[in-house]
Amino acid sequence: MLTASIGVCAYNEERNIKRSLDSIAAQRLRGFELSEVIVVSSGSTDGTDAVVRAYGAGNPLVRLVPQPRREGKNSAVNLFMSQARGDILVLVNADNVLTEGALQKLLEPFNDPQVGMVGGHPVPVNPRDTVTGFAVHMLWEMHHRLSLHYPKIGELVAFRNVHIQLPTDLQSDEDIVRMEVEKRGYRSAYAPEAIVQNKGPATIRDFVKQRTRVNIGEGYMKRKFSYDIPTQDPRLLFASYLDFLREDRPSPLLMAAAMLMEAYCRAYARLYVALDKGDKMVWSPVDSTKNLS
Repeated sequence: MLTASIGVCAYNEERNIKRSLDSIAAQRLRGFELSEVIVVSSGSTDGTDAVVRAYGAGNPLVRLVPQPRREGKNSAVNLFMSQARGDILVLVNADNVLTEGALQKLLEPFNDPQVGMVGGHPVPVNPRDTVTGFAVHMLWEMHHRLSLHYPKIGELVAFRNVHIQLPTDLQSDEDIVRMEVEKRGYRSAYAPEAIVQNKGPATIRDFVKQRTRVNIGEGYMKRKFSYDIPTQDPRLLFASYLDFLREDRPSPLLMAAAMLMEAYCRAYARLYVALDKGDKMVWSPVDSTKNLS
């Protein structure tokens, strides 16, 4: 039976971490065993560490691994991987919530020995009737449609424990993991029924901030490793866009606004990478994404 270790990387997640851990504790597995839940708290200055310690007192699977200072997501993931014992490693964001059965569906593809990494299906809780709320839904729904044809793995991921190490001067942790796993001869898969709830940016400023840094990270993946990210492929994007139009019939005005914001973020990121201004290992949090309720 394959075992799984879950890693939760957190920075000042006092408001969210218990909800995330509750959603993990509620998961029921068949044919797999959850061996541990490791929370890496990177330089948290709020009550995150106290919440996790208290939670671990009532659930022996949960343990806290603190980092003295915040060193970026990749550093936290490396620390988790160095501590984890499971055959499969799962990354869950501290401000996200797994829906019922999500972990089972995320792990089932690993019954195929050729599968090395699996991505879940993020579903935002933002309202759809605002510019940013619609943009967030459009983004993740296109992500879902693209992933049905060519898996784009992010937000909720699982991968075989093949003892990799992430560079700490870059972001795009999931894309780097995927690249390293595929180098070892495995393929990636998408689990559309492994649904994780997330919160997208609630303001235009936060949307631009988040999407710009994501595109910068993906740009540096291409620059440094010549590794193609599916969401940067115009053909795949156009196909998922057409699927979105046929199935959702969105408001033309909201759709135009969402496309304009994303186009700006991509153009800015391309210029940033072309000028080689440097990827950042530590980004400031996007505050409006930190309240899922």
